[in-house]
Amino acid sequence: MHAPSTGGGTQRASLLHRAVWRWHFFAGLVILPFLAWLAITGGLYLYKPEIERAVYADWIAASPGETLAPTRLIAEAQRQTGGRVVDLTSAPRGDSWRMTIDRSGERRTAFVDPATGRVLGTTAQGGVMETIKTLHSLSITGPIGNAMIEIVAGWAIALVLTGFVLWWPRRETAAFRTGGARGKWRRVHAWTGATVGVVLLFQAASGMSWSVVWGSLMQTVIAKTESGRPRPGGVAPADHHAPARAAGTDDPALPWSMQRAAVPHAAHHQRIDADDALAIANARGIGAPFTLRPPGEPGQPWLASAAVTNSRDAHVVYIDPQDGAVLLDAKSKDFGLGARTFEWGLYTHMGQQYGEANRLLMLAGAMGTLLLCVTAPILWWKRRGGRRFAPAPIADPATSRRVAAVMLIVGMALPLTGLTMLAALAGEWLWGKR
Repeated sequence: MHAPSTGGGTQRASLLHRAVWRWHFFAGLVILPFLAWLAITGGLYLYKPEIERAVYADWIAASPGETLAPTRLIAEAQRQTGGRVVDLTSAPRGDSWRMTIDRSGERRTAFVDPATGRVLGTTAQGGVMETIKTLHSLSITGPIGNAMIEIVAGWAIALVLTGFVLWWPRRETAAFRTGGARGKWRRVHAWTGATVGVVLLFQAASGMSWSVVWGSLMQTVIAKTESGRPRPGGVAPADHHAPARAAGTDDPALPWSMQRAAVPHAAHHQRIDADDALAIANARGIGAPFTLRPPGEPGQPWLASAAVTNSRDAHVVYIDPQDGAVLLDAKSKDFGLGARTFEWGLYTHMGQQYGEANRLLMLAGAMGTLLLCVTAPILWWKRRGGRRFAPAPIADPATSRRVAAVMLIVGMALPLTGLTMLAALAGEWLWGKR
């Protein structure tokens, strides 16, 4: 009585394994080049300070001496570049400050000596690291490339989950520990995935926050719900301070969860300057390093934000340019649970939240991902031999449907990835109807 049951259970397990492996294979086939691209560019971005210091060494080193007032630094930068200062970011003593300069619609980053006001050099906005960032997200190619990365991140989540399902039941079996050269590559691939899979899963999930569809949707939801909206602090009672601008902003000086939140409306007349705005921000607890942004047009406030490397220190202050009233004072503790969770994920993703240990862990994830991208095609080639290109559909449609249903449930949470899953299933169905 027990033998048939055991045999049936073994057969069902084998069918399930093959069905999951098919999904794992095709997921890897689709995203492998992109995954390697993300690992390389993401690994580089982890070392942003070191790369910038190597590339811009002559522009980063500043003169010794007392720092000039922000108003004078802005005036000097505008005089030397012939443009308008959009924002300025301070730096540790001995380093130059960064300013975004707008000249006839073209924006560049200027390195300004804070002791003399001399512009040491300018580069395309954000410099080399902005290029690496846009390459990482493929936003350099426009919304289509950015959407592709969102799809890849979703499939990477599916890839890790199916990989764990394939590895866990067989990790201690004799067949897994043997198999010649192919078996050795399989073990390298499997144990690498098992080791860095959690990191890769985290990187894919947290990276979705920057995506064009899912990330924008989450920003909007967080901005409109108690899960993210900072509690206003210090809102002045005057009528012109009360309403908020309907349109949000993608200002990188803001925490991610506030980038699509409404901006407080301010008076149309500017009477306070950069020195006044910084003094008000300092009184509210924003110290160096900081980012200061003047009003870009009438009705916009001054923005002061802490230039931080972890989510706990996030701090944003909006200041009315007419009388210096604080329109909004938002600290990390004022954010809802949803916003704090996403912010934590983003800073951890960038390797900043927990210092060097965090950065090394993310680097290990990137290097492990590259190793997976190398071993996967080797495994496919050795397994393929002279046979078919891809694993054949299993003979049990019910098992295939169950696995597909689980994958689609995952896809429902990730709209673009879910659509590509449906497209893949439709394509396979049409192929089978030939």
